[in-house]
Amino acid sequence: MDTASQSKKRRVLIASSHGLFAQGLRSLLRERQAEGVEVVGVVSNLEETMAALDRLDPDLIIVDYDDESLNRDEFLARFVEGEKKLRVVLLSLQGGKEAIIYDRRMLAAAQIDDWLYSENEYKEWNNPGNINLPTRSENVPRQSVPNRRMNMKNWWTRSKQLVIVSILIVITTVVVDYILEHIRLLPIAASAQAGSIDSLFRGEFLVISFLFSLIVVFMVYSIIVFRRKKGDTTDADHVTGNTKLEITWTVIPLLTVLFFAIWGGESLRDVTKPEPNPLTVNVISQQWSWRFEYPQPGGSKIVSDQLYLPVNRPILLELSSLDVIHSFWVPEFRVKQDALPGGPAFVRELRLTPTKLGTYELVCAELCGQGHTQMVAKVPVVSQADFDAWVLSQSSLAANPVARGELAAKNFGCLACHSVDGSNLIGPTWKGLFNSQVTLADGSTVTADEAYLLESIVNPGAKISKGFPAGVMPGNFGTQMTEQQINDVIAYIESLK
Repeated sequence: MDTASQSKKRRVLIASSHGLFAQGLRSLLRERQAEGVEVVGVVSNLEETMAALDRLDPDLIIVDYDDESLNRDEFLARFVEGEKKLRVVLLSLQGGKEAIIYDRRMLAAAQIDDWLYSENEYKEWNNPGNINLPTRSENVPRQSVPNRRMNMKNWWTRSKQLVIVSILIVITTVVVDYILEHIRLLPIAASAQAGSIDSLFRGEFLVISFLFSLIVVFMVYSIIVFRRKKGDTTDADHVTGNTKLEITWTVIPLLTVLFFAIWGGESLRDVTKPEPNPLTVNVISQQWSWRFEYPQPGGSKIVSDQLYLPVNRPILLELSSLDVIHSFWVPEFRVKQDALPGGPAFVRELRLTPTKLGTYELVCAELCGQGHTQMVAKVPVVSQADFDAWVLSQSSLAANPVARGELAAKNFGCLACHSVDGSNLIGPTWKGLFNSQVTLADGSTVTADEAYLLESIVNPGAKISKGFPAGVMPGNFGTQMTEQQINDVIAYIESLK
């Protein structure tokens, strides 16, 4: 080093909020005082640093590369825009990082592009502890690619990776959505209301496919491309957060949820819209059967254990329950509604228009007790002519008490608990019951005559057959069934000899 260089002090400013960094570096530079190095101050943030540039007039600023509170990007932007000719060193004490010097001794801010590509204005040291601080007149030989070129290379690499990942996400989304559509998660649609609901499902399936692909593709790509290489024992960079990213992944899901909420509201409006001149059917549910009543002119009604519906005709179902909450659901119709106990004030409405001929299955979608899984009923959708013929056939049963009794037993759910073939279900079989000797729970016997059968229907807890639990049979058949219907059921039991 020449005498002129030694005669001038080289003023050094240390920028770090870490006390150990500043203390250690000050001690290191104190050993270089003989070479004209002088530490003029220590600052802990960007504002203090910019103020110290005018007040202390340093030749060199050494910045703690690992101190994120200094905001290195903003610091270097201020350095580039300024007019003072000085040198900045970004120094890291962590392993694997190098000290980087930015030198603005020779060029003004307007010439920064030329400076970034200069051959003599950039240097990296592999051993920061042995830095030989250069004077203003020294040239710093270039030993690596300029910073802007490095940034452009990194940007191009990241862009290619982003394009590859985006293409993989699109491909995976299409494949998953195709699978969800073709594995028949939903049965064939058979009502006019199903179209609006299926459109909503399709939108949800597409979002589900995209979110699945977004997570899985990024995860698998990162595992394969960014996996730890053999012999690499270093740690990854510590990332504390990204405000823009966090805002983005909060706002976009929120908007998505709001979009589907609006879409769902419009779908609900479509499926509940009243249609003119609907066919009204009273749907009565109880543990564990369904009963369907078709009001007829003159105040009469047809009662059935199957829900016969004419195709392409609006239907209004009025649902109620005699005991607990049940739920009406035919998957092909898509729509669903609860049936509530409590009388006429709690009758719920469900509107649908069948569009496909066939026989479907009504199930209870609300867990309602021991026989919940057996609470099913057939739903034949027939032509209007076949429906009219069925109504006429039901009316012709009026002259046959046994046929009426069989129909009533089906409609009121009696055959869900009592068999007619000799097998015992929840209650005793009806086959051969009439005029037989029945052993009761207390050990006594009774003849199953008409009086016994009548009492067992209207007051089922009076005499409990041996081997069967008490309190299972509903006690409201005396009010739910007419006297004629009860006598018809007894006539039907008498016929099962």
